[in-house]
Amino acid sequence: MTSDSALRRHVRDLLTKAQAHLMFDDVIRDFPLARLNERRDGLPYSAFEVLWHLRFTQRDILNFVREEPYEEVAWPAAYWPHRQDATEAEWHAEVAAFRADLAALLALLDDPRTDLFAVVPNGQPPQGEGQTWLREFLLVADHNAYHLGTLTVLRRLLDGA
Repeated sequence: MTSDSALRRHVRDLLTKAQAHLMFDDVIRDFPLARLNERRDGLPYSAFEVLWHLRFTQRDILNFVREEPYEEVAWPAAYWPHRQDATEAEWHAEVAAFRADLAALLALLDDPRTDLFAVVPNGQPPQGEGQTWLREFLLVADHNAYHLGTLTVLRRLLDGA
């Protein structure tokens, strides 16, 4: 196995396997959807809002690496939904979109033409800060792991209430 293929495998595993964090499907399986809009114990977001944020941010990173020109969105306002009461159908749509976008990112990761150490087109200065493909894949893994932990805490609070 080459160094390149080993690195791709490690990054893919970080995105798709339970290692030091929970996995998306495990967290959302049998989620108490009747309570997806509740905000608990002073938290500023509901489970649906966290799921929306996860999907939106992952999509934004996907857009950043594959669309030219990339349209930057306002941080942090655009990355969180305006408070809303979502339906179960909207929850399922966000889940499907999250999975589809992750699959698109994995296809880019698996493509041997994707040079992990190359700067993505939108990462070129002056627009970008030299962001590489590897950095963007690791950013997705890090961000997803963080907010899957948030969803897990919310689930425990909702299940225990």
